[in-house]
Order: sequence, then structure tokens, then C-alpha cells
Amino acid sequence: MTFCTAVNCIDGRVQLPVIRYLQERLHVRYVDVVTEAGPVRFLADTVDSEARKSILRRVGMSVTTHGSTVVAVVAHADCAGNPEGKEHQIRQLVASAECIAESFPEAAVLGLWVDAEWTVREVCTRGAAVADARDG
Repeated sequence: MTFCTAVNCIDGRVQLPVIRYLQERLHVRYVDVVTEAGPVRFLADTVDSEARKSILRRVGMSVTTHGSTVVAVVAHADCAGNPEGKEHQIRQLVASAECIAESFPEAAVLGLWVDAEWTVREVCTRGAAVADARDG
């Protein structure tokens, strides 16, 4: 696999830790990045907002055009775009992973939390098996 996709916050502090984590975890060369301020708040919401549609459209482009078989969705500490506490953001993250998995059943989905020290932690997986996606 050459590409994977990250749905990440626009916050520049989380970009490199997530990219490095995914490159190491999945052995990919490139990470397509879809950014939005606090994306999990839109993906977790059942309302089909313009932001949610835009995120899913851009993920679809990565999956279709670059053949991404793994999509990571990211939430993080100290998020200005989604200033909720960790527990609330984790619930949104899980719901967001489910949204992505339903929209792209061919892809494996990772839910990632980035803490205040910029350490990336995997908190959930949905959809296709990640090991299978990596081997593809």
C-alpha cells in the first residue's frame, strides 16, 4: 500500500505526529490529509452538514484516486475547533470512525487520539482489518 488517508484537525501541531505514526504503523509512503477544524464534531453528528459532506467527498477522492485502504480519523487535546473534553471527543471519535466505515466499507478505519504531549494513540478500529489493508 502506498497511500492512506488521515482526517485530521487543521491544527499544525498534530499533522506531523499523525503522519509519522501512520507511515510507521502502516508502512505507507504517503498520507493524504483531509483537514477540518475539529473534524470529529462534524462526522459524529447525524446531521448531513456541508462540512460532513465535504470531508466525506475528500476522503472518497483519496480512496478512489489513490487507492487508500486505511482511513484514520483524528481527535486531539487542546482543540480550538472542538473544545470538548477528552471523554466527549473520544465518543465523537468512535462515532466518526463508524461514519467513515459505513461510507467506505472497503477501507479499514483507525480512530486516533493525540494527547497533550503529541503522542498518537489508537483508540478504535472499524471496517476491514488493518493488517489485511496493509498487506494489500
